[in-house]
Amino acid sequence: MFQSFGPDDLLLIAQGAVVTLVICSLAVVFGGTLGLALGLMSAGRIAILRWISAVYVGAIRGVPVLLIIFFVYFGLPLAVPGTDVPDYLAAVIALSVFASAYVSEIVRGSIAAIPRGQFEAAEALGLSYWSRYRFVILPQATRIIVPPGIGFLVVLIKDSSLVAAIGLMDLARSGNIVASLTANPILSYLVVGAVYFVICYTASAFARRYERRLSTRAVAPGVGDSLVVGSGVEK
Repeated sequence: MFQSFGPDDLLLIAQGAVVTLVICSLAVVFGGTLGLALGLMSAGRIAILRWISAVYVGAIRGVPVLLIIFFVYFGLPLAVPGTDVPDYLAAVIALSVFASAYVSEIVRGSIAAIPRGQFEAAEALGLSYWSRYRFVILPQATRIIVPPGIGFLVVLIKDSSLVAAIGLMDLARSGNIVASLTANPILSYLVVGAVYFVICYTASAFARRYERRLSTRAVAPGVGDSLVVGSGVEK
Protein backbone atom coordinates (compact mmCIF):
# COMPACT_ATOMS: atom_id res chain seq x y z
CA MET A 1 0.00 0.00 0.00
CA PHE A 2 1.39 3.36 -0.97
CA GLN A 3 1.83 6.23 1.46
CA SER A 4 1.41 9.94 0.89
CA PHE A 5 4.46 12.16 0.58
CA GLY A 6 5.20 13.49 4.06
CA PRO A 7 7.84 14.58 6.60
CA ASP A 8 9.32 11.08 6.86
CA ASP A 9 10.05 11.12 3.15
CA LEU A 10 11.67 14.54 3.41
CA LEU A 11 13.80 13.22 6.27
CA LEU A 12 14.94 10.27 4.14
CA ILE A 13 15.88 12.62 1.30
CA ALA A 14 17.72 14.89 3.76
CA GLN A 15 19.70 11.92 5.06
CA GLY A 16 20.62 11.03 1.49
CA ALA A 17 21.72 14.62 0.90
CA VAL A 18 24.05 14.40 3.91
CA VAL A 19 25.61 11.23 2.50
CA THR A 20 26.13 12.96 -0.86
CA LEU A 21 27.76 15.96 0.81
CA VAL A 22 30.07 13.78 2.89
CA ILE A 23 31.30 11.56 0.06
CA CYS A 24 31.79 14.57 -2.24
CA SER A 25 33.69 16.46 0.45
CA LEU A 26 35.99 13.50 1.06
CA ALA A 27 36.46 13.06 -2.68
CA VAL A 28 37.46 16.72 -3.00
CA VAL A 29 40.00 16.37 -0.16
CA PHE A 30 41.60 13.10 -1.28
CA GLY A 31 41.12 13.58 -5.01
CA GLY A 32 42.28 17.19 -4.82
CA THR A 33 45.45 16.22 -2.95
CA LEU A 34 46.28 13.46 -5.43
CA GLY A 35 45.34 15.69 -8.35
CA LEU A 36 47.63 18.46 -7.11
CA ALA A 37 50.52 15.99 -6.88
CA LEU A 38 49.79 14.66 -10.38
CA GLY A 39 49.48 18.18 -11.75
CA LEU A 40 52.86 19.13 -10.33
CA MET A 41 54.32 15.94 -11.78
CA SER A 42 52.95 16.73 -15.23
CA ALA A 43 54.28 20.31 -15.05
CA GLY A 44 57.70 19.25 -13.74
CA ARG A 45 60.96 18.55 -15.46
CA ILE A 46 61.29 14.82 -14.73
CA ALA A 47 60.19 12.91 -17.82
CA ILE A 48 59.22 9.67 -16.04
CA LEU A 49 56.93 11.57 -13.64
CA ARG A 50 55.31 13.41 -16.52
CA TRP A 51 54.76 10.07 -18.27
CA ILE A 52 53.24 8.45 -15.18
CA SER A 53 50.89 11.40 -14.70
CA ALA A 54 49.87 11.43 -18.37
CA VAL A 55 49.11 7.68 -18.40
CA TYR A 56 47.08 7.87 -15.18
CA VAL A 57 45.09 10.92 -16.24
CA GLY A 58 44.46 9.53 -19.72
CA ALA A 59 43.27 6.18 -18.35
CA ILE A 60 40.90 7.66 -15.76
CA ARG A 61 39.46 10.32 -18.07
CA GLY A 62 38.95 7.72 -20.78
CA VAL A 63 36.46 5.58 -18.85
CA PRO A 64 33.02 6.44 -17.39
CA VAL A 65 32.88 7.21 -13.68
CA LEU A 66 30.28 4.44 -13.26
CA LEU A 67 32.84 1.92 -14.49
CA ILE A 68 35.33 3.19 -11.90
CA ILE A 69 32.70 2.74 -9.18
CA PHE A 70 31.97 -0.81 -10.34
CA PHE A 71 35.66 -1.67 -10.53
CA VAL A 72 36.32 -0.50 -6.97
CA TYR A 73 33.20 -2.11 -5.50
CA PHE A 74 33.14 -5.38 -7.44
CA GLY A 75 36.63 -5.63 -8.93
CA LEU A 76 38.84 -5.10 -5.89
CA PRO A 77 37.31 -8.00 -3.89
CA LEU A 78 37.85 -10.26 -6.91
CA ALA A 79 41.41 -9.04 -7.46
CA VAL A 80 42.27 -9.39 -3.77
CA PRO A 81 40.39 -12.41 -2.38
CA GLY A 82 39.05 -11.87 1.12
CA THR A 83 38.82 -8.11 0.69
CA ASP A 84 35.50 -6.50 1.46
CA VAL A 85 34.94 -2.95 0.23
CA PRO A 86 31.89 -1.31 1.86
CA ASP A 87 29.71 0.75 -0.44
CA TYR A 88 30.54 3.98 1.43
CA LEU A 89 34.30 3.41 1.12
CA ALA A 90 33.98 2.31 -2.50
CA ALA A 91 32.10 5.51 -3.35
CA VAL A 92 34.76 7.72 -1.74
CA ILE A 93 37.63 5.86 -3.43
CA ALA A 94 35.99 5.87 -6.86
CA LEU A 95 35.03 9.56 -6.73
CA SER A 96 38.48 10.48 -5.41
CA VAL A 97 40.16 8.66 -8.30
CA PHE A 98 37.77 10.32 -10.74
CA ALA A 99 38.37 13.76 -9.25
CA SER A 100 42.16 13.40 -9.12
CA ALA A 101 42.46 13.04 -12.90
CA TYR A 102 40.46 16.17 -13.64
CA VAL A 103 42.04 18.22 -10.86
CA SER A 104 45.43 17.23 -12.25
CA GLU A 105 44.56 18.70 -15.65
CA ILE A 106 43.20 21.86 -14.03
CA VAL A 107 46.40 22.30 -12.02
CA ARG A 108 48.61 21.58 -15.02
CA GLY A 109 46.72 24.06 -17.19
CA SER A 110 46.81 26.72 -14.49
CA ILE A 111 50.57 26.38 -14.05
CA ALA A 112 51.05 26.53 -17.81
CA ALA A 113 49.06 29.79 -17.86
CA ILE A 114 51.56 31.51 -15.55
CA PRO A 115 53.80 33.86 -17.57
CA ARG A 116 57.21 32.34 -18.20
CA GLY A 117 58.85 35.46 -16.81
CA GLN A 118 57.59 34.55 -13.33
CA PHE A 119 59.51 31.25 -13.44
CA GLU A 120 62.63 32.98 -14.67
CA ALA A 121 62.39 35.74 -12.08
CA ALA A 122 61.97 33.24 -9.24
CA GLU A 123 64.94 31.26 -10.51
CA ALA A 124 66.99 34.45 -10.75
CA LEU A 125 66.31 35.13 -7.06
CA GLY A 126 67.98 31.84 -6.21
CA LEU A 127 64.85 30.11 -4.94
CA SER A 128 64.91 26.33 -4.91
CA TYR A 129 62.55 24.36 -7.15
CA TRP A 130 60.00 23.73 -4.42
CA SER A 131 60.30 27.26 -3.05
CA ARG A 132 59.53 28.66 -6.52
CA TYR A 133 56.33 26.66 -6.64
CA ARG A 134 55.37 27.27 -3.03
CA PHE A 135 55.89 31.03 -2.90
CA VAL A 136 55.60 32.17 -6.52
CA ILE A 137 53.84 29.78 -8.89
CA LEU A 138 51.09 28.13 -6.84
CA PRO A 139 49.76 31.37 -5.27
CA GLN A 140 49.25 32.75 -8.78
CA ALA A 141 47.92 29.45 -10.16
CA THR A 142 45.30 29.34 -7.39
CA ARG A 143 43.48 32.31 -8.91
CA ILE A 144 43.38 30.53 -12.28
CA ILE A 145 42.30 27.20 -10.77
CA VAL A 146 39.16 28.54 -9.10
CA PRO A 147 36.85 29.07 -12.16
CA PRO A 148 37.34 25.62 -13.76
CA GLY A 149 37.44 24.12 -10.27
CA ILE A 150 33.94 25.46 -9.63
CA GLY A 151 32.66 23.82 -12.79
CA PHE A 152 34.21 20.48 -11.92
CA LEU A 153 32.87 20.59 -8.36
CA VAL A 154 29.33 20.90 -9.72
CA VAL A 155 29.98 18.01 -12.11
CA LEU A 156 31.34 15.89 -9.24
CA ILE A 157 28.28 16.53 -7.09
CA LYS A 158 25.92 15.53 -9.90
CA ASP A 159 27.99 12.51 -10.96
CA SER A 160 28.02 11.29 -7.36
CA SER A 161 24.44 10.17 -7.97
CA LEU A 162 25.90 7.17 -9.79
CA VAL A 163 26.98 5.61 -6.47
CA ALA A 164 23.32 4.64 -6.07
CA ALA A 165 24.14 1.81 -8.49
CA ILE A 166 26.07 -0.01 -5.73
CA GLY A 167 23.31 0.49 -3.15
CA LEU A 168 24.67 3.48 -1.25
CA MET A 169 21.84 5.50 0.29
CA ASP A 170 22.78 8.83 -1.27
CA LEU A 171 20.45 11.60 -2.42
CA ALA A 172 19.58 9.92 -5.73
CA ARG A 173 18.83 6.52 -4.19
CA SER A 174 16.77 8.03 -1.38
CA GLY A 175 14.71 9.79 -4.05
CA ASN A 176 14.14 6.48 -5.83
CA ILE A 177 12.99 4.86 -2.60
CA VAL A 178 10.61 7.72 -1.78
CA ALA A 179 9.22 7.59 -5.32
CA SER A 180 8.52 3.85 -4.90
CA LEU A 181 6.93 4.25 -1.46
CA THR A 182 4.69 7.15 -2.40
CA ALA A 183 3.95 6.24 -6.03
CA ASN A 184 4.56 9.91 -6.72
CA PRO A 185 7.78 10.05 -8.76
CA ILE A 186 7.14 13.56 -10.08
CA LEU A 187 7.04 15.18 -6.64
CA SER A 188 9.86 12.95 -5.32
CA TYR A 189 12.25 13.75 -8.13
CA LEU A 190 11.30 17.43 -8.07
CA VAL A 191 12.34 17.57 -4.42
CA VAL A 192 15.56 15.65 -5.13
CA GLY A 193 16.34 17.92 -8.07
CA ALA A 194 15.71 20.98 -5.91
CA VAL A 195 18.12 19.67 -3.26
CA TYR A 196 20.79 19.03 -5.90
CA PHE A 197 20.25 22.56 -7.21
CA VAL A 198 20.61 24.10 -3.75
CA ILE A 199 23.82 22.15 -3.07
CA CYS A 200 25.39 23.03 -6.43
CA TYR A 201 24.28 26.66 -6.31
CA THR A 202 25.60 27.10 -2.76
CA ALA A 203 28.95 25.56 -3.65
CA SER A 204 29.20 27.79 -6.73
CA ALA A 205 28.26 30.90 -4.73
CA PHE A 206 30.92 30.25 -2.09
CA ALA A 207 33.52 29.54 -4.78
CA ARG A 208 32.66 32.75 -6.67
CA ARG A 209 32.94 34.72 -3.44
CA TYR A 210 36.36 33.19 -2.81
CA GLU A 211 37.37 34.04 -6.37
CA ARG A 212 36.37 37.68 -5.85
CA ARG A 213 38.43 37.82 -2.67
CA LEU A 214 41.45 36.51 -4.56
CA SER A 215 40.90 39.07 -7.32
CA THR A 216 40.85 41.97 -4.85
CA ARG A 217 44.06 40.82 -3.21
CA ALA A 218 46.14 40.60 -6.35
CA VAL A 219 45.91 40.89 -10.11
CA ALA A 220 47.34 38.16 -12.33
CA PRO A 221 50.75 39.42 -13.53
CA GLY A 222 51.67 40.04 -17.12
CA VAL A 223 54.90 39.03 -18.77
CA GLY A 224 56.62 42.25 -17.86
CA ASP A 225 55.14 42.63 -14.36
CA SER A 226 57.11 42.35 -11.16
CA LEU A 227 57.54 39.07 -9.34
CA VAL A 228 54.67 38.11 -7.05
CA VAL A 229 55.78 36.22 -3.95
CA GLY A 230 52.95 35.01 -1.71
CA SER A 231 50.64 37.95 -1.02
CA GLY A 232 53.29 40.62 -1.41
CA VAL A 233 54.90 42.19 -4.47
CA GLU A 234 58.63 42.47 -4.87
CA LYS A 235 59.84 44.94 -7.48
